[in-house]
Amino acid sequence: MVIPVHDVNPVRRTPVVTYALIAACVLVFLVTPGTAGSAAGGGGLAQLCHLQAFVDHYAAVPRELIHHRMPGVVPTGEVGVGPQGPGCVVGPPSYDKSPVLSVLTAMFLHGGWLHLLGNMLFLLVFGNNVEDRMGHVRFLLFYVVCGYAAGYGFALFNADSGEPLIGASGAIAGVLGAYLVLYPRARVWVLVPFLVFLPLRLPAWLVLGLWFVLQAVYSSGHGVSGGATVAYAAHVVGFVAGMLLAWPLKPGTPPPPEPQGLLFGRRARPRQVW
Repeated sequence: MVIPVHDVNPVRRTPVVTYALIAACVLVFLVTPGTAGSAAGGGGLAQLCHLQAFVDHYAAVPRELIHHRMPGVVPTGEVGVGPQGPGCVVGPPSYDKSPVLSVLTAMFLHGGWLHLLGNMLFLLVFGNNVEDRMGHVRFLLFYVVCGYAAGYGFALFNADSGEPLIGASGAIAGVLGAYLVLYPRARVWVLVPFLVFLPLRLPAWLVLGLWFVLQAVYSSGHGVSGGATVAYAAHVVGFVAGMLLAWPLKPGTPPPPEPQGLLFGRRARPRQVW
């Protein structure tokens, strides 16, 4: 509905964790086999099978999270020929996968450039202020906890699903929920697609509130889009988790002390968008 590009909300410290998370997601995407970001590209059945095996290995699968066990057969990454022609081979897993750990690794996987850039834009615009308010270590823990809440929350709604769940959007939804609690009146520059992209400056409560309402509407039913590609229920759970975790830090509570030393300065810096 709207694309956030900048918030009018200066920070007191460099958001090193936010930048590190963005860098990690981009790096993982670039080395993921078979994606448009990898050196090998994304074409061909062999690369598709390799990607399928890689994602199944490192993604969070709702059925595995709920029952805490791996399936008997998984994609092997090899190409075979069956009754219906060439296809990807499945067989017994050659690795031990921890369903709990897969929620963490899934946060750094993305299905394409649009998926990656959309998530990173939201994290870049809203993550720095939440990190500034919480501090670096607490923000990192907060981010991971929201990601786990979103992953397991989605799995509860889709306990029998074997579709891999990937992406940082559940954790980032938690960041959005925290931002709404901490900075509801901050102004956010957004692009509104109406024939052309119209730049508007709107309050954060309106931008993020409408975003949450849309996710809640789309998540009705099984919590997945019609094309079974967007886990809207994970966004809703992550957002609510972020709000609850940030509530003790809502306006009126004393902020964390300003950082000392040469690495982080005291002077507030305006947001930089790239």
